[in-house]
Amino acid sequence: MDELEAVLSRVRERVLPEPEERERLRETAATLTERAREAIADLPVEADVVQVGSTARGTWVAGDRDIDLFVRFDADLDRAELEEYGLDVGHAVLPDGHEEFAEHPYVKGRYEGFDVDLVPCHDVERAAELVSAVDRTPFHDAYLSARLDDDLAADVVLAKAFLKGIGAYGSDLRTEGFSGYLTELLVLELGGFVPLVESARSWHPPVEFDPEGHAERTFEDPLVVVDPTDPTRNVAAVLSAANLARFQHYARELLAAPSEALFEPDDPEPLDSGEVRAHLDRRGTTPIAVVFDAPDVVDDQLWPQLRRSLDGIVGGLNERGFDVLRARAMTDAAGTTDAAGTTDAAGTTDAAGTSDAEETDERDGTGEPTRAALYAELEVTERPTVERHEGPPVAVRKHAASFYESYVDDVDPDTYGPFIDGDRYVVEREREFATVREYLESDAASDVALGAQVEPAFDDRDVLVGESVATLAPAFGRPLREFYEPRP
Repeated sequence: MDELEAVLSRVRERVLPEPEERERLRETAATLTERAREAIADLPVEADVVQVGSTARGTWVAGDRDIDLFVRFDADLDRAELEEYGLDVGHAVLPDGHEEFAEHPYVKGRYEGFDVDLVPCHDVERAAELVSAVDRTPFHDAYLSARLDDDLAADVVLAKAFLKGIGAYGSDLRTEGFSGYLTELLVLELGGFVPLVESARSWHPPVEFDPEGHAERTFEDPLVVVDPTDPTRNVAAVLSAANLARFQHYARELLAAPSEALFEPDDPEPLDSGEVRAHLDRRGTTPIAVVFDAPDVVDDQLWPQLRRSLDGIVGGLNERGFDVLRARAMTDAAGTTDAAGTTDAAGTTDAAGTSDAEETDERDGTGEPTRAALYAELEVTERPTVERHEGPPVAVRKHAASFYESYVDDVDPDTYGPFIDGDRYVVEREREFATVREYLESDAASDVALGAQVEPAFDDRDVLVGESVATLAPAFGRPLREFYEPRP
């Protein structure tokens, strides 16, 4: 434990904001708050402004530059007016800001080096009465601010740095990791960072925490943390099983062999084309990539669609005998690469990747991916010209007769049978797709369950098979390294 505390002490020095940083943020937030109040005074309705998120609670990691201001309007104000007045305030505070959209539009911009969000919401009495999802965020802030002392706040920062270091932080739907709010609730519930990792190493999902003892409903997620301000909500609903397992793995590693490296995010160098080819030569598998223009939507709409599309393609490949060893969805985001969404051979998805998001809740960032790729390694890429098709047992008279009659007069010279093998009728017929390229370039590949906005882009796809995937390295080099050099 002395070794662990020595590591944590050094990490604290790096990740806890210095007094000067805290004061500069406080002054900037106060200036922005006053500007918001002045803008509110010009409106024909009443409202107030409140700072929320990690920088309001003193739980941000040094270097993070986020200030979240929520403008609260009367709960009876209709949505159209809330959006209009909220944007008026946002643009008054951030003249150079731009509009983004979560459940409704808000203004995002930069001020004195800080990333600032001006978000309108309804001032409801209880989180259970929320009009839109963002209305609950001030309740989160009030709940935590009343319970986190300085020591617990410092441990929250450690926990966030640890989750960032292992690539499991951020509740956006690309990462599917731990949100800031979830992290703070877990540290509060367990009594600190060390008690949290000591507890996590022995969890057997499903694991449930109910801070206020609500117990009003049953959740099916691997980790359940009932929102103390809204008992109908699991704060950990977005967290993937893979990221929960990742947290447990590294919790055990930290306690067994404490290391500062676990608190430092990995930023792998992209693979170049030669390195991709070297991996292919060593592995002896055949890679395929289906590449297309990514839909122009925010990340939280894009990544579920990419994962759904990946599941569909993997299922189609496996059904046709092109056994998938591993698969992943990737994007090239405006010249920089990110990656998330891996699929095992059974076709279930998990998530990888990192996020800097602090208080993401229902307000997640946007990306500008230009190209997307569904990437897989196959154990089989060519099948025989014929395939076996079994009918029912001969003893099942009605169904067996129907099967037999449907083939007995078949004039196709490439069909063998029907004949009896064991106790049932069998035919050997021409396979629809003998090579993986034939399948991926066919209309049948588009018939799988694709994401709604991926489907039209999929019609104009490029299919790469074998060593030609090495040409993806300039745009997708970083996710390719993560694919070929995976870690827990």
